[in-house]
Amino acid sequence: DQGSDFASNTFTAPVTGRYFLSAVLSITSIDTASASYQAKIITSNRTYTFYFGTDQFAADLTGGIPFSIPILADMDVNDTAYVTVLQVSGTAQSDLLNGRAFFSGYLAL
Repeated sequence: DQGSDFASNTFTAPVTGRYFLSAVLSITSIDTASASYQAKIITSNRTYTFYFGTDQFAADLTGGIPFSIPILADMDVNDTAYVTVLQVSGTAQSDLLNGRAFFSGYLAL
């Protein structure tokens, strides 16, 4: 963070341009009773969503499943970006693996 543009878990664009943003997350205790998991990069202009369905598994997963979202986002000066993760329905609690959640970005154009 060269210009103190990342604070309170939110990135604020210092200049107008296209930004390469990437989120890499690992979720553990995947609940197969859930409809899906959604990892999102939310910017001031658009929401980018990665969906992960659980119907492909016969039983809950205890290991980590990686999510990766690479995007190229148009951002104006002072636009913001942040990451969210949502478990849609289900009964078991899932968690982000400690030390395995990353958000990065740079001005590309």
